Amino acid sequence: MAILVADVGITLAHFASHKGAPLWRLHAVHHSVTRMYGFNGLMKHPLHQAVETVAGTAPLLLIGLQMDVAALLGFSAAIQVMLQHANIDMRIGSLVQFWAVAPGHRHHHLASKSDGDVNFGLFTTLTDRLLGTFVTGRPTPRDGEIGVAGAPDYPQAYLRQLTEPFRS
Repeated sequence: MAILVADVGITLAHFASHKGAPLWRLHAVHHSVTRMYGFNGLMKHPLHQAVETVAGTAPLLLIGLQMDVAALLGFSAAIQVMLQHANIDMRIGSLVQFWAVAPGHRHHHLASKSDGDVNFGLFTTLTDRLLGTFVTGRPTPRDGEIGVAGAPDYPQAYLRQLTEPFRS
């Protein structure tokens, strides 16, 4: 149950990060890569990570989230983001309709605002389906087709990326 609650909160925060400029500037760090790889799922601006963590865990904390459940949720989220961003030929068949892993999430990283504002879900496609942002059946994006739309010179060094959201 904790995974489903966290999934909705994190997915909504992720969706909002693509719609509002202040959150997008923080979230763009995550989208700056031009090639998918597992650890990209963990590469985020710390302030954006805090936003998503609060969105996903606040409801759980309010109902008395137990420490062992919180630990398993954190572990599950870390594994899941690596599965989502893995650059492997993951053949999951009809599970792509429900489980938000690489075959579906790759489309989210397209360097095109119109084509990439899809498949925001962390664990499931449930919230995407409710938002009308779930897509499947597209050709698999290739290296070079992902990144930050309109910013081909986005900084690649992480320390520079940490300051990028605050530049004018």
